[in-house]
Amino acid sequence: MANQTKNNSNKNSSGDSSNNLLKGTIVKALSGYYYVRAKDDLPNSATVQCRARGVFKLKGLSPLVGDNVLYSLTENGEGTVEELLPRSSELIRPPVANIDLAILVFSVTEPALNLQLLDKFLVHIEHAGIPAVLCLSKRDLENDGLETEEAQAAAASVNRIYRPLGYEVYGTSSRLGEGIEPLQERLKGHLAVFAGQSGVGKSSLLNAIVPGLQLETNEISNRLGRGKHTTRHVELIEIGGGLVADTPGFSQLDFTELGIEDLGYCFVEMRKLSPNCKFRGCTHVHEPGCAVLEAIAKGEIEQSRHDHYVLFLAEMKEKKRRY
Repeated sequence: MANQTKNNSNKNSSGDSSNNLLKGTIVKALSGYYYVRAKDDLPNSATVQCRARGVFKLKGLSPLVGDNVLYSLTENGEGTVEELLPRSSELIRPPVANIDLAILVFSVTEPALNLQLLDKFLVHIEHAGIPAVLCLSKRDLENDGLETEEAQAAAASVNRIYRPLGYEVYGTSSRLGEGIEPLQERLKGHLAVFAGQSGVGKSSLLNAIVPGLQLETNEISNRLGRGKHTTRHVELIEIGGGLVADTPGFSQLDFTELGIEDLGYCFVEMRKLSPNCKFRGCTHVHEPGCAVLEAIAKGEIEQSRHDHYVLFLAEMKEKKRRY
């Protein structure tokens, strides 16, 4: 999902604005059209199909789903995006703006819970500066006894490792409707993104949160052990008091937008301890007087988190050498 916050202000991207311009939010982008929902604070507001002004392309700007915009209406009932308003955040992949909450969805089984992949998602979300909430889906499979002992241990590890770091953890079952209401309440007032490995049940979870939504879902491929991509474009969904971006699932992540020096900052516990390291720019791998290594030796930092950090660091260095 390689994410990055640009905090791009996009100020006055189309010059002086007219009093006739309307304010709205881009809720979907598809085939060169932008679907803008009027900013009248009413649920299910009218959506206008718009084209973007050519000046955006000339200035290297691209309207994104989630952008707050000024737009004008044309005679045929469609519209034109005239100006992009300042963004609070921007994700590169998936391309969406103004997200203020990330829901990282991981299943307890089918596919198996992968803590290394979870840490990779957290690195990207932390780098984007967006608060993250962890959601363990498919708890009904766990209750049905379809979960292995290894998966049970991994699920327990999420609460043991990540709650002390400040991450909220929700357990849900779309099939049984369990845990849906607390998660829905958490989403109110936010523009949130649902992200996670393909096949973990993001679309099923959104269908449970918004009755009648009927997003396309696919069964897990037993042969491959992963799900098919069911979401092909980014779209904002009204959930009653908030908006959610349903995004394509990701089974591969890279660090193309992340600098090596940024990695330690994206691990909450290392970010807190790094000012106490003896050397400035400490990599937390081999340096004497490293506060992070001392905390690991005392059992104050989870070994798996540091192991994943070292793996990610090696991956980033290898890519840097290659390019």
